[in-house]
Parts: sequence; structure tokens; C-alpha cells
Amino acid sequence: MTRSVFLKQMARILAMAGLGMTALPVQAIDPMSPPEARASAPTPPMGWNSWNKFACSVSEQTIRAAADALVRTGMRDAGYRYVVIDDCWQGPRDENGVITADARSFPSGIKALADYVHGRGLKFGIYSDAGALTCAGRPGSQGHEFQDAQTYARWGVDYLKYDWCSTGTRNGEEAYQLMARALRASGRPILFSMCEWGTNKPWLWTPFAGQMWRTTGDISDVWEAHDKGRLGVINIADRNEGLWRYAGPGHWNDPDMLEVGNGGLSDDEARAHMALWAIMAAPLIAGNDLDAMTPAVHAILTNKAVIAVDQDALGVQGHRIAQDGDLEIWAKPLTGGRQAVLLLNRGAAPATMTLHWDVLGWEPGRRAAVRDLWADRALPGASRGVTLSVPAHGAQMLAISPA
Repeated sequence: MTRSVFLKQMARILAMAGLGMTALPVQAIDPMSPPEARASAPTPPMGWNSWNKFACSVSEQTIRAAADALVRTGMRDAGYRYVVIDDCWQGPRDENGVITADARSFPSGIKALADYVHGRGLKFGIYSDAGALTCAGRPGSQGHEFQDAQTYARWGVDYLKYDWCSTGTRNGEEAYQLMARALRASGRPILFSMCEWGTNKPWLWTPFAGQMWRTTGDISDVWEAHDKGRLGVINIADRNEGLWRYAGPGHWNDPDMLEVGNGGLSDDEARAHMALWAIMAAPLIAGNDLDAMTPAVHAILTNKAVIAVDQDALGVQGHRIAQDGDLEIWAKPLTGGRQAVLLLNRGAAPATMTLHWDVLGWEPGRRAAVRDLWADRALPGASRGVTLSVPAHGAQMLAISPA
């Protein structure tokens, strides 16, 4: 199948939207993010979380092994700094209401585990819930917000993922703003990852409660889900894409964790997954078994050029700018007047896609330097655009600099 995406009218639309070679209009939103949030998450957070691979089968050995693997595989040096225990670490509360760790799975305690993670040059994250119970039925933080925040601070926690199960009729904004205040009062800078699935539209709250918030339900390890109640990579990208105006330094749309390396995606689909999250300036939270990575999975997760798009200091979330059936063009302005461009083929057959400079709002005849980020090679300079083959359920990712 051969189709060319050539939508000249998009140039006028993009010029009106402020894309072109300038930043998208996110600066008006930035003041709603407290200064400490912008300082703690100037770019999308990166790390690893236990849930996608291990779910409730988690222990201190699991977390120590993940920390070791992040160092050994070079993922720490690529930017993955947070090691986060998800649900099922909790034991009962003691006689004073203080949360404890499950003594069988975490016999050394959480403080010792946090110290181990910190000793590997990493940051330590933990999980709780705004309800009385977590999603797995362990004790939640409702009614214990300030007490739990103080406990986390004593343990050396750097990151809190805060879920939304067993909340009943509780108001979402109240619940998350309360925990945000508790974390600030703890005296320790703790990044706040809000996991209420976009139910209460946290991107509209003023000020923002956390540094990142989930925009969708949980991701599934599939390219596209067609049954109700599941969300694949493409389903989630579609839901997150339209919220691009609400992201920026200190406040990031979170389309959930990466499924790269968990077995449900082909290598082409995994590359497209990683590229979509990078161009959307999403937090990059790996969720695979780090000790069982194939060379292909490792190459996808540690591609420096793709990660650099996600971590670009301009802090703009890219979005879809043109579409022709299954073929789409996404763009994200970068520092230095550059653009990251994603050629996405959602379809089941390979396609040839042409990116014309008109779609980027450039005048015809303008020359540009083009770099293929997955292949790490420069493409021949062009005055009108570039044509590439894009695999089924795949993407090509480019960095483009005007000459």
C-alpha cells in the first residue's frame, strides 16, 4: 500500500495554532504549577514501576533487582531514575495508625529498601490510594494523609503514585489537593503522581495538585484494544493527544506506563509506542522485567535521541497535525528551532509516507537537515520534504532543523 500524506491546508491551521517553528501556547498554563513542582519535574519523570510485569508478586528482592538492573543495563544513565513499588507492599497499620510494610515480602522494611535504591544512584517511589483501600485491597491513605506523608518522608521516599480505588463519593480534587498539601508539609520533596485515570479532569484544577496525572484508564499490552474496558497503545494515545495544551514543565499528562518488553507488542509496535510517548512529552516509566530484556527492547528503551525528544527543555507536548486514514503526522517543537516529527502508520500493511514542509507551516523550497532518530543517521537534505517507508503498526521518528 502506498499513500502520500500531503495536506497543504494544515499549514494555515498550524500557523494559527502557533506550531510552525515556535513553541505551542503552554506558557499561560505554567503559573498554575507551583514553583517546587517545576523544579522537581522540569521534564517528564523517567523510571521503572513494578506493576505491569509483577503486579502483586512484588518483594524487596524484586525492587533491589530492578535497581541493580537499571544500573547494569545503562538505563539509569539514559535517564530512568525512579524505582517505584506499586500496590501490595503494605501490611496493616499499627496501633497508632502508622502504615507498615508486608513483613513477608519486605522483611527489611521500606527505609532499608529506599536506602539501597539511593545507594545505586537512583530515587525511590512508593504507592498508595486516595480511598480506604488500594486497588488490591491493602490499606489506603484516606483519613491518614498527613500521617502517611510524614512516614514516607522518614523512609526517604522521593515519588508517590496515588491511585483512585475505594473512594466512594469522595471529591477527586479535594482528595488530591489534600495529599499534595500533606506531601509539602512533610518537609521532603516528593514527586506526586496522580493516578485517578482522568476521571476528575485534573488538568483543569488550579493550582495543579501534582507534577503528573493520569489521563486515561490502565494500559494493556496490546497495540489496539477493541473490547470495552481495555485500552491499547493506540487507544490511549488518542485520548491523551487532545490534552497537549495542558502539559508543560512541572505538570505532565501521563498516558500510563510503558508496555515495551512485556511480550504483547512486536518490535515495530514497541518502537511506535516509545515514539508516541516521547513526542507527547509523557513520563517514561518502564514496566518490564529488566533482567529479561532482549537487545531490541533495550535499544528501544535507551535510544538517546528519542529520549531527548521526550526530555526536551522546551517542555511542549506534541500532537497530531495531519491525518489521512491510517496515516498520521505528529509534531513537537524542540529547543533551538527544531522539530520532532512522527510518521505513524496505524494500519495493518506497510505504507510509504511523504512529509511535505507545508504541513509544518514552512514555505515551499525551504531546505532542512533531517535525522532519522531510530536509525541514528542523517537523511539527504530536501527542499520540499522527505519520503519514508513506515512499517505496519509502526512509526518513523525524525528531528528536523531548518537550514
